[in-house]
Amino acid sequence: MTAQSTAWRNWAGNVTARPARSLAPSSVEELARIITTAAEDGLTVKAVGTGHSFTAAAATDGMLIRPERLAGIREIDRAAGTVTVGSGTPLKQLNQALAAEGLSLTNMGDIMEQTVAGATSTGTHGTGRDSASTAAQIKALELVTADGSVLQCSDKENPEIFAAARLGLGALGVITAVTFAVEPIFLLTAREEPMAFARVVEEFDQHVAENEHFEFYWFPHTEGCNTKRNNRSAGPAAPLERISGWFEDELLSNGVFQALCSVGRTVPAAIPGIAKISSRALSARTYTDIPYKVFTSPRRVRFIEMEYSVPRAAAMEALGEVKAMVDRSNLRIGFPVEVRTAPADDITLSTASGRETAYIAVHLYRGTPHQAYFTAVERIMTAYEGRPHWGKLHTRDALQLAEVYPRFGEFTALRDRLDPERVFGNAYLRRVLGD
Repeated sequence: MTAQSTAWRNWAGNVTARPARSLAPSSVEELARIITTAAEDGLTVKAVGTGHSFTAAAATDGMLIRPERLAGIREIDRAAGTVTVGSGTPLKQLNQALAAEGLSLTNMGDIMEQTVAGATSTGTHGTGRDSASTAAQIKALELVTADGSVLQCSDKENPEIFAAARLGLGALGVITAVTFAVEPIFLLTAREEPMAFARVVEEFDQHVAENEHFEFYWFPHTEGCNTKRNNRSAGPAAPLERISGWFEDELLSNGVFQALCSVGRTVPAAIPGIAKISSRALSARTYTDIPYKVFTSPRRVRFIEMEYSVPRAAAMEALGEVKAMVDRSNLRIGFPVEVRTAPADDITLSTASGRETAYIAVHLYRGTPHQAYFTAVERIMTAYEGRPHWGKLHTRDALQLAEVYPRFGEFTALRDRLDPERVFGNAYLRRVLGD
């Protein structure tokens, strides 16, 4: 166990905390002792990942649990098709380790810097017609609760806790291990193609139906989108050429884009022109590779983000309202709007719980005033029964969230049972779950 008491800051830099204590336990037993001792001392406890959430979900002035020593693969069960991994393992390391074993997750988000527990606890997701979020791929988990108990949770053992803790916001305890469903590694062919906004909207349902994974980006102040279709392939592998891949993913999407964002933050009037350049910068391309090299992309330009899920049938109407709002406003938006989908799942507080879902995500360059834009988008999303991503900026509170999550009361009742003294509480949870 190593101790620190320095300030903590998230990836985007919009959330900071100064915990009274900060520890990195090396075992489940050590973690249980830390939790019970902190509770006896009147300190709240929060586990933190790599800080890729934009909310203060992990912030605390009490005991901060750092995850780096609760990491690594515990077991691979090829017969069951599962891998059990320490909760502090970064997704990047998990993906690489699985690939080395000839295995893969079925679906994943577009960033893999998060820890396993951080990603699942806040609802990290990719896009998929049939395959759902990272949390939906969990088969079992290990949870340390407020009294130091270590619970094994699955659909057969503590099933009511399993249903909620897969996406638990850190409110039910500290996850120490996760068992994911995995499958033999496969190839994906990615087809990226610029497309006009009107065409994407008209063909959206068709693209979702015809592709295993479909997503697109719309560039505000333009009629341009960039689409991406990922489908399983028999091969052969045809990875991006090193030079062209570096040019588009590192130079255009990160290096040049970083410079353009800096200009736009300083001179907002230049943003519409920059948007037109950005929407035309990426060309059509097709490549085939193993899953994590297709699903994920480097993200070196730091930003802040708000994302809402809406019923999939309402997605294009809601997006059209966002476009109309931007077009008639004085807002200057330098980041594209991202649209993805997910099937319904059975996780208590999942943004896709019980309904076919589309996600609409809005971003702004770090340091850019965001309140007017995010407030306007949030107003539109809430009119469509929108559910905010738990790890991204929003202003909803417990009363409002209870109206759009049918199982909200089920989650809060479980929280009352597992953590009546709110050992794992903080200001963010008081707002979104009540107290």
